[in-house]
Amino acid sequence: MPSYGSGLRKLFLLERGLAFLNHGGYGLTPRAVLAVQRHWQSRLESQPVRFLGRELPELLAKASGALAQFLGADPGDLVLVENATAGVNAVLRRLALKPGEEILITDQAYPAVRFAARHVCSAAGARLVEVPLALPFAAEETILAAIAARLSERTRLVILDLITSASAAILPVAGIAAIARDAGSRVLVDAAHGPGQIDIALPALGADWVTGNAHKWLFAPKGTGFLWARPESQDALHPLAISNGYGQGFQAEFAWTGTRDPSAWLSLPAAIAFYEERGGHVLRLRNRALAEQAGELLARELKTDLAARASMRAAMAAIALPAKLAAQPQLAAKLHDRLLERHRIEVPVNLHAGRLWLRISAQIYNELAEYEHLGWALAAEID
Repeated sequence: MPSYGSGLRKLFLLERGLAFLNHGGYGLTPRAVLAVQRHWQSRLESQPVRFLGRELPELLAKASGALAQFLGADPGDLVLVENATAGVNAVLRRLALKPGEEILITDQAYPAVRFAARHVCSAAGARLVEVPLALPFAAEETILAAIAARLSERTRLVILDLITSASAAILPVAGIAAIARDAGSRVLVDAAHGPGQIDIALPALGADWVTGNAHKWLFAPKGTGFLWARPESQDALHPLAISNGYGQGFQAEFAWTGTRDPSAWLSLPAAIAFYEERGGHVLRLRNRALAEQAGELLARELKTDLAARASMRAAMAAIALPAKLAAQPQLAAKLHDRLLERHRIEVPVNLHAGRLWLRISAQIYNELAEYEHLGWALAAEID
């Protein structure tokens, strides 16, 4: 059985004395994977014409193929992008919305996704429909019903979070996707937090498109994302930067969008190997158990609620802060900064639906004592 906890901090470049409880923010890349990235950067700089012009296509295919296999997908249906936001924008640009048509999201959508959807709707004279999902989350059937009630013949696209960002809840994506597709809508899943945090088989999600990140929970370098598309949904899908692969198909267009450093993408096989060496499925179960224990501990100490029941959580948990705290973004920022500056704890504080929420993450280098320290620090700062 692999070992876990603070003894593994040495595998990363974390600051000494910092309780890092926000792995879900940007992830952390291990030293070993960063060394592989530097290797690829050196290879590129030793002969950039040969590397970018002749060697890169095969290397990229190997890297994206490794990620596709990890995510249970056909390599021909997955391309690499910088991040989930880039994948979302590529799909949105494909839509060619007409006046009066609609995109449906929930109020849990990541801000960048909401802004991108709002932008394309505004430009086309279309409408962005936002479905509120009250916290704490109700039963999955209630979530399905709330979204189904807002679908109409005008709905062109439904955008869903596989795991919500601020509230850290696993949504019933496959069920929602089935309802949306039956209603005639296409479906895009934002799986930014999925790979490495939960088991995923991309085709089983029932979506037309899925985009996500490997740099959060799968230990890849920053700027390693993917976009998966069903074969029948790959037509007219282009990268944000049109370049020399234009018109040559889904894979070719995304493989080359101009000169860039591809070392983060090429480090994917090393990141996946590190993840599997540290337990893979066992690591997912361990992180989930730690997040559950820590979330329940903090909810008891704060005398508040978790945003989602245990069955809807993985390696993150969102805990309501006491209602006596004013629901103001300035207060959320102030509490975050005090926890960091006074107590050396990095953890996000979010404002949602008139309440402040704390979101914790659990990763290989975390242990329960860090969350106990967080509970003590919160009590001190709130009082």
